[in-house]
Amino acid sequence: MHKVQPAANYPPEDGRYIRGNDFSPVVVAIILNRDADKIPPEIQELVRTGAESGAALSGTIQTPNLGFEKMICNVVANPNIRYLIMGGPESEGHLTGAALKALFQHGVDVRKHILGTEALHAILHNLPLEVIERFRLQVSLIDLQFEGDLDVMRQAIQACYQERAVNFRGYSLYDPGAYPDPPLISQITWRVTQPWAEPENESEQMAKQRMQALIERLRARGKSEKSDQVSGGESEQKESGS
Repeated sequence: MHKVQPAANYPPEDGRYIRGNDFSPVVVAIILNRDADKIPPEIQELVRTGAESGAALSGTIQTPNLGFEKMICNVVANPNIRYLIMGGPESEGHLTGAALKALFQHGVDVRKHILGTEALHAILHNLPLEVIERFRLQVSLIDLQFEGDLDVMRQAIQACYQERAVNFRGYSLYDPGAYPDPPLISQITWRVTQPWAEPENESEQMAKQRMQALIERLRARGKSEKSDQVSGGESEQKESGS
């Protein structure tokens, strides 16, 4: 079975997860509907069981924007990952589970809004469209939302490891080997330094162009003033030396 080395900086994004077997075909994402400092024991048990049962990464996910973006970056950096097991409750405020299902089923529009979900702020601002599409092609979703049985989690992960297809709750699961394309290196931190780099509409595009034009004018003015100062200093030196 063909396996590959993940990207050198894998996993590129931090988060609340445990790193397991880099050559595993599966990751586990447990929806978190509490504050990060109030994670209930049953969620912790699901995450730990995912890691101990052989997941490449096992952790919690809370929001259908930044949380999804971090997860996607980590998944596409490792072509060995071919399944995502989603577990845990729903987040009433974020509708995270519904948004993740919609992402797999419908994808995103040109503005990177997840289609087919009522979740607020379900938009992947910071990822290129090709990274989002690669995630959807590379990984299949196994929906275990609202399932708290640890044995079911173990069985799902074990099914993903099989050389021949086995039936698990209506899913035909086996390890198909690494996705044929190389790892994708994508991080979301660039957005911190260039928050305007991805305009959402024509108005924002025009604002970006005006901003860039202003920056260029300021740079040109600064260079001109610096040049004048240097020239003036040279003239003064010549006059004082004559």
